[in-house]
Amino acid sequence: MPLPVWFQRVESGAVAVLVVVAFVQLGFAWWWLLAVFLLWDLSMAGYLASPRLGAITYNLGHNYLGPAALLGLTLVSDARWPAFVGLTWAFHIAVDRLLGYGLKFTDRFSHTHLGEIGQGQHGNVRPKA
Repeated sequence: MPLPVWFQRVESGAVAVLVVVAFVQLGFAWWWLLAVFLLWDLSMAGYLASPRLGAITYNLGHNYLGPAALLGLTLVSDARWPAFVGLTWAFHIAVDRLLGYGLKFTDRFSHTHLGEIGQGQHGNVRPKA
């Protein structure tokens, strides 16, 4: 596994752990993180139309800007729902990245910034020819 990918995997594991701690500290039941985990993969629906649209919708649903905005909203309001949604979303992203599911390129689902999904035994990274 290339060193930058290893660092990103460790970082993603740390984010996942911190999200679980924050989620429980805010009084949410930890099992909600698992119960809504796959909900965030609805962002893959764009692949039904084309790899390009799929990559765009997937990447919009799998980057930290949305969760960060929701957590920021939590800080400036009395609402708890943005924390719940933002933390479950961030947890999904962190676990996906930990498992090697990176942001997508527009040519195919398996081509990610972390390498090819399903290639190699130690990091889903296939050397470029």
